Amino acid sequence: MSTFKDLGLNDHLLQAITDLGFVKPSEVQEKAIPILLNSETDLVALAQTGTGKTAAFGFPMLEKIDIDSRTTQGLILSPTRELCLQITNEIKQYGKYCKGLNVVAIYGGSSITDQAREVKRGAQIIVATPGRMKDMISRRLVDISKIEYAVLDEADEMLNMGFYEDITEILSHTPEDKSTWLFSATMPREVATIAKKFMKSPQEITVGNKNESTSNVSHEYYLVNARDRYQALKRLSDANPDIFSVVFCRTKRDTQKVAEKLIEDGYSAGALHGDLSQNQRDLVMKSFRNKQIQTLVATDVAARGIDVDDITHVINYQLPDEIETYTHRSGRTGRAGKTGVSMVIVSKSEVRKIKSIERIIKQKFEKKDIPDGALICEVQLMSLANKIHNTEINHEIDKHLTSINELFADTDKDELIKKFFSVEFTRFYNYYNKSKNLNIAEGSFDSEGGRSYGGTKNSTRYFINVGRKDGFDWMKLKDFLREQLDLGKDDIFKAEVKDSFSFFNTENELKEKVLAFFTDFKHDGRFVNVEVSENRGGGGRRDGKRSGGRREDKRGGGKSDRRGGSGNRSERRGGGDSYSKPRRSGSNTNSSSDKPRRSNSGSGPSIPRRSRR
Repeated sequence: MSTFKDLGLNDHLLQAITDLGFVKPSEVQEKAIPILLNSETDLVALAQTGTGKTAAFGFPMLEKIDIDSRTTQGLILSPTRELCLQITNEIKQYGKYCKGLNVVAIYGGSSITDQAREVKRGAQIIVATPGRMKDMISRRLVDISKIEYAVLDEADEMLNMGFYEDITEILSHTPEDKSTWLFSATMPREVATIAKKFMKSPQEITVGNKNESTSNVSHEYYLVNARDRYQALKRLSDANPDIFSVVFCRTKRDTQKVAEKLIEDGYSAGALHGDLSQNQRDLVMKSFRNKQIQTLVATDVAARGIDVDDITHVINYQLPDEIETYTHRSGRTGRAGKTGVSMVIVSKSEVRKIKSIERIIKQKFEKKDIPDGALICEVQLMSLANKIHNTEINHEIDKHLTSINELFADTDKDELIKKFFSVEFTRFYNYYNKSKNLNIAEGSFDSEGGRSYGGTKNSTRYFINVGRKDGFDWMKLKDFLREQLDLGKDDIFKAEVKDSFSFFNTENELKEKVLAFFTDFKHDGRFVNVEVSENRGGGGRRDGKRSGGRREDKRGGGKSDRRGGSGNRSERRGGGDSYSKPRRSGSNTNSSSDKPRRSNSGSGPSIPRRSRR
């Protein structure tokens, strides 16, 4: 089959398909639509983001429901508000010639009264997020007791977000003889469980291999010190002048922080995360779709509603907690038959995760170096030259040519070109002229891709006098330390928790900050002491004593003997002021840590604001 007509769709849908410019069905549409049209069956469809899954279940649902009835016959559950609205709009477009069709979106952050009023008017299809749908059912504002078709879209993400109980509750109000269609990009154990629980002998189709990334996306990783992550992000952006990207962070806090820093440094950027109001999210997405924003910094949850076909790059500023989530991220690019690049910025402690992701997506990552200043200057210069070469002449300038020619009468062609391009080139050159190399070698890794802990060359290991008896496990300890020290996800690693004490590691450059912070630090009314440990990852002695030192665990909250540590307090406090954040200065043109603010004024060393395409 090679056309939508061959799939068996009616004339109303075919007319809408023609209006939308669809030429031929995608693989998931070609496999799913005939099955759903010709039989009443449950279906599990595994396909990557951007492969046309909405049409794969949308067209059959529109074909099979009774438009003349005002009863709700179809229910589509999706994980986020953005995706809920996206699906609603797409199905309305598919059914634009189906007179009397009413598709209603139900989601949080909007008036529940207005949504209930729309449903009461007669909604043949409801598209909903699980939380708001459950709320409306409990208030008896919606009736799904007669639905014939239930769709779980992005099922893996709904379960990752903790919607299992909500989905179970919602489906308990639906008929047992309905058809359930489950669409997912990955097939983790939880999705298999929900399919077994709610579906009867489902047919299964797979586009590509399970959890595999699309072949339209290439995968790269860049190895840097954790402290250089933001500088690496800026260089990757500068080395790709026409980049139109989504940058993924793990937390809402990091997302907002990175976006604000990019904006401050003159980049066209915006943040998308759950702490924004619905109106703010809509404005950000509108600006991104219109390419007024060139770099969108987003959390995984918020990004599920992003449906933009020409994203050139996905940049993983931080790797996700769940490896399967990487598949969703990389699926934001390489859509609609186009190619894309998924970049990962990793610190040394994360390299082993790259190998795990490779096994899941069935593709290899290419290790690349962060571009140096000379390469970035060259790329930016040639980008500007190409834009000028391809610019159409505005003949309104003709009336000014006499004055311009007089000004440059004594300037030959080569000198004029140099002067012209130097206006922009000099700004990048001044900034990157003495910039440092951000790349680090992989020679400091063991055979498993992890960090080598044989000595103190690469990292510092610490002893801390809290453990399981204080309510910590390795994850809670890492979260506690990151929060107290204001560090990133990857700055704390190799945490090892015992009953009354624990160990953890940081990069060597964070040593002074860690030791100084935990001088006279109290938590829940007791002193928390941290000192450098001689233990290199093998654990501590069971009696609570440190190997290689004279320190004993003091649980009473009193001061501890530090003779087994790294020196007295005054020595370890030294330089304590050096790690306060420096004030930004637009005059420091040779610094590689703080980019001078961009300006359109043409004065000073600031880098020009990026043009908006």
